Amino acid sequence: MSVAVQVTDSTFEQEVLKSDIPVLVDFWAPWCGPCRMVAPVVDEIAQQYEGQVKVVKVNTDENPSVATTYGIRSIPTLMIFKGGQRVDMVVGAVPKTTLANTLEKYI
Repeated sequence: MSVAVQVTDSTFEQEVLKSDIPVLVDFWAPWCGPCRMVAPVVDEIAQQYEGQVKVVKVNTDENPSVATTYGIRSIPTLMIFKGGQRVDMVVGAVPKTTLANTLEKYI
């Protein structure tokens, strides 16, 4: 069963920017209510697109440099990276269909 993997400031480049497949990055923090709401959706996406999309989570409290690099101002922010570039983003707790439709464009 595939679930979102935690990445850090030090592993972000390897796990996300150098990934061979598109990556969905969930920027979140433990104190964020909407982040907790979207977490099960993110895990469902990880299962649904296993092998097609890598799904990772970045705790913005513990990894401020990645969050700052990508200008994260509100969480949850979900970013899609492909070929080392940010190609799309969704801000806020969105329904699974919205997230899936956004991802479909890059698979």
